[in-house]
Amino acid sequence: QRLRPLVEGRGGWTLTLLVTLIAGLVRFIRLGEPSTSIDDKGVVTKNYRMFDEVYYACDAQNLMNHGVERAVYDQMTCVPKVPAEGAFVVHPPLGKWLIAGGEQLFGINPFGWRFAAAVFGTLTVLLVVRIGRRMLGSTLLGGFAGLLLALDGLHFVQSRIAMVDIFLCFWVVAAFGALVVDRDSFREHLSRNSEEQIASGGRLGRRPWRLVAGVCFGAALATKWSALFPLAVLMLLAVFWEVGARRTAGVHGPWRATLRRTSVAFMAALVVVPVAVYVASWTGWFVTSEGYDRAWAEGRSTSWPMIPEVMRSWWHYHWEAYNFHNTLESSHPYQSHPLSWPFLGRPVSYFYPPGIKAGTFGCQTATCSKEVLAIGTPAIWWMMIPVAFGLAVRWIGRRDWRASALLLMMSVSILAWSPSDLKGRTMFLFYALPSVPFLCLGLALLAGWLLGNAGTVRRTVTSAAVGLYTSLVVVNFIYLYPVLAAVTLPYDDWLARMWFRSWI
Repeated sequence: QRLRPLVEGRGGWTLTLLVTLIAGLVRFIRLGEPSTSIDDKGVVTKNYRMFDEVYYACDAQNLMNHGVERAVYDQMTCVPKVPAEGAFVVHPPLGKWLIAGGEQLFGINPFGWRFAAAVFGTLTVLLVVRIGRRMLGSTLLGGFAGLLLALDGLHFVQSRIAMVDIFLCFWVVAAFGALVVDRDSFREHLSRNSEEQIASGGRLGRRPWRLVAGVCFGAALATKWSALFPLAVLMLLAVFWEVGARRTAGVHGPWRATLRRTSVAFMAALVVVPVAVYVASWTGWFVTSEGYDRAWAEGRSTSWPMIPEVMRSWWHYHWEAYNFHNTLESSHPYQSHPLSWPFLGRPVSYFYPPGIKAGTFGCQTATCSKEVLAIGTPAIWWMMIPVAFGLAVRWIGRRDWRASALLLMMSVSILAWSPSDLKGRTMFLFYALPSVPFLCLGLALLAGWLLGNAGTVRRTVTSAAVGLYTSLVVVNFIYLYPVLAAVTLPYDDWLARMWFRSWI
């Protein structure tokens, strides 16, 4: 009763904004750290770029200044080569354009190139609260899912580094949320159809949220090609949801009716629109002459003379990028097998300057450590297998559409990478980032299922268990925070947080 005004007031926005505020605060506080590093010879580097920031922050700077990525003399200074030479980059430009927006606002410094990641990481938490509220019918459960995401270590770290994975995560979650709203709207619209309209397959009505999903599809692909995995699942879910809505409404032959009445609009919204958004993201490459492979097709003979040279050059660039990804087998000390990701078998160290002695970086003991470790919160990630089992039970036993959707979306960004390991492809834990929001929503769904009806002993006991679990997540995140956010620690304190040798 005391929580009701907080949870239900004005559409649940009070709790939504509170959880989003928590997520934003933890992501923006000390966002500019680490800003300096020191090597084993004691040389200090200012405006330090950690891990893949040396590529993405630099590419973003060149996009902002020149419209395309340029080859540079040094990744730390980002000074373009003279004469101008296009850089071969293997990810589409949208994520780097977003990073460039932060650099434009706040300058070429760590806060500037990490700003957009923090914004989109925070907004992802907001989306999860609203999606959870809609799917689960409870603002409290939606807030629970959002709080879990706000306190997940991997999502936190990826929200504070100039890499594109957090943008991919945002667009996938946004696309999922738009399709959930479209599903609800379509079912409500069908419920108002007359018997004659139902007999003819059901009247469609306007579907703006499916168009929104298409834009998000395109933005996800324009950030990173690995979006193809979750987006393929989303397209299948959209089809099954539509068929299910027609079946529930009493449409005879729902599959046939869906194919006849929806296929063209479906393809337009979820195929044509994403392709258009993806191509538009390459505008800088098209309108300048300095992009990599920009003039590749000029003067080359072809069996397709009707295709403009610029499009053939663009396609060749994509073919080269695909070959790079497909043959990426170089060994890396932090690579890991996808099936180890739910267990946090091998996190990725983004920043760990060697030999921090007393008097440097705030160290007050003989030796210290200062690290940014890309690792999920164990209290959340180690629930992934039990959550998958619980969602499978709900899906098979109760035919719960929510359980099936969350299980598939949680699993695809992990299982889809597993065959790649057979080829020896180099992979990292942060590839699983798009799974995390759906893991948090799955935990919230199962918590709601276990809570049961109000006023029962089961609800009282389960409420206490959920509260205890939430407290455990909070404590776990706070304990790991120093090694997630580059806080200088005495070496022994840092080592105490390395629970397994594989974390070092």
